[in-house]
Amino acid sequence: MSKDLLTLYKMIVLYMLEKASSPLTRAQISDFILDKEYTDYMTLQTVFSDLTEDGFITAEETENRTIYEITPEGAETLEFFGGRLSEDIRDDIKVYLKQNEVQIIDELSVKTNYDRNSKGEYIAELTLLERESQLMNMSVTVPSKELAERVCNNWKTQNEEIYQYLIGKLF
Repeated sequence: MSKDLLTLYKMIVLYMLEKASSPLTRAQISDFILDKEYTDYMTLQTVFSDLTEDGFITAEETENRTIYEITPEGAETLEFFGGRLSEDIRDDIKVYLKQNEVQIIDELSVKTNYDRNSKGEYIAELTLLERESQLMNMSVTVPSKELAERVCNNWKTQNEEIYQYLIGKLF
């Protein structure tokens, strides 16, 4: 593969991250790039790896997803090399971000994680964010990994109802 094409794919990822109103997951970026058939999966993995190693993006591993943000170095690089992106590609990115804005924000507004404590129990951490402000954070201790996973999955699908119920009872 030519170095110019690899640079183009890197600029697409950097441009997406710069234009998005919040960080993006690997899946969100991949869905866009693979759906538009700009490149293949293996090349895209190389792009993520190179951008992270070069310090142009940060990668935060949470649960079963990776969340990316552009760094100041990445923004500077985009400014320098971003002219390689055609207006058509820029427009495709803007349309994708606009059409998927609610889903992108929703995916990053609900966070879950679980870990085993010193007593052998599992603690499920449940967080709800709104525009990067923490609305709610709670921990639930359960006796097994399976229950911790169930609590986390239920939080992902029922967080709005749970939040409204608790707020109604507390206020």
